[in-house]
Amino acid sequence: MAVVVSPRDYGRVLEEIRKTGGVSEKTRFELCRTVFLHTARYDGAISAYLDSQVPAEEKTRFPNILTLQFEKIQNLRYGENPHQQGAFYREFNRKEPSVSNAKQLQGKEMSFNNFLDANSALELAKEYNGTVAVIVKHNNPCGVAIAKTQGEAYRRARDCDPVSAFGGVIAFNRMVDIETARELTSTFVEVVVAPEYAPEALAELKKKKDLRLLDIGPNVTGTPEGMDMKRLVGGLIYQDRDLGRIGDVRKLTVATKRKPTDDEYEALAFAWKVCKHVKSNAIIFTTNDRTIGIGAGQMSRLDSVRIAVMKAQFPLAGTVIASDAFFPFRDGLDEAAKAGATAVIQPGGSLKDEEVIKAANEHGMAMLMTGMRHFRH
Repeated sequence: MAVVVSPRDYGRVLEEIRKTGGVSEKTRFELCRTVFLHTARYDGAISAYLDSQVPAEEKTRFPNILTLQFEKIQNLRYGENPHQQGAFYREFNRKEPSVSNAKQLQGKEMSFNNFLDANSALELAKEYNGTVAVIVKHNNPCGVAIAKTQGEAYRRARDCDPVSAFGGVIAFNRMVDIETARELTSTFVEVVVAPEYAPEALAELKKKKDLRLLDIGPNVTGTPEGMDMKRLVGGLIYQDRDLGRIGDVRKLTVATKRKPTDDEYEALAFAWKVCKHVKSNAIIFTTNDRTIGIGAGQMSRLDSVRIAVMKAQFPLAGTVIASDAFFPFRDGLDEAAKAGATAVIQPGGSLKDEEVIKAANEHGMAMLMTGMRHFRH
């Protein structure tokens, strides 16, 4: 007896019956495995539904038994490093535009790190309504910019840190056009992820045979949802995705004597979106349309400021800064002001808030408090 639960198996089972008059033990075993994977998924769905039907006072976002099921899509050449093996799995029934649901149009197979970087780049690109280009290297953005044209946005993002942009992963929130494609083929890029590619752009990009092109479909809109998880040895931690956004920065609390100017408000809104996607501790210097200096992943916020200043390719005078968490001391703000920043957006909530606000007033800076932090580990 052979049980067939997937249409993908119909053809090979029929062919085997026609050729041999039956189904081999090997095939029956493979079909058996498929059956129990199918019924396990079904039982998980039933369990999840029953959990959702408990009385309101008993409901929880976090069930006592967490059942997670993902479909294996492909083996990877290796994991994070060559001595590690890896594979890519996709969540069932998720329709949100994402790297996981993207179609690879060309290029070498995606690596473990390619998937991580492409996901990070796309999720940041999805923060913007205007035409944006995002360049990610080692899971941190190294350049982000908006512009009227996609090509100009990409050039601005690349110029933020041209050295780091070399071999980067690029995400766009618009169809890739021929102008952008020519810019992309003028240097070394690992991966491009976008909502579609114009035919002439695709022809240009195919000149780079190893360039991985991911097509997520005709748009980047969709309702973001779901959970996030990180593995520990022997367990995992499970949480809501960080979908926190600031709708209108003009409604935030101004902590300083001086309010931001109109240009500063625009720049602070831009900076805060970038800051959310940079590893902590994160300090971002920006104008209202591009990143100027990015300090990421430091144990000291002061060091993040100094690295952002060091990395800047353009003058910092008149820029604004975003900090993913509060300033524990005034030294980071003093350093940013010394570099030329005129306004800051940060969560607030430090025991030293008064000292930090005093420093901002001394420097003539404007400061917005979000009341929301974006730690990223």
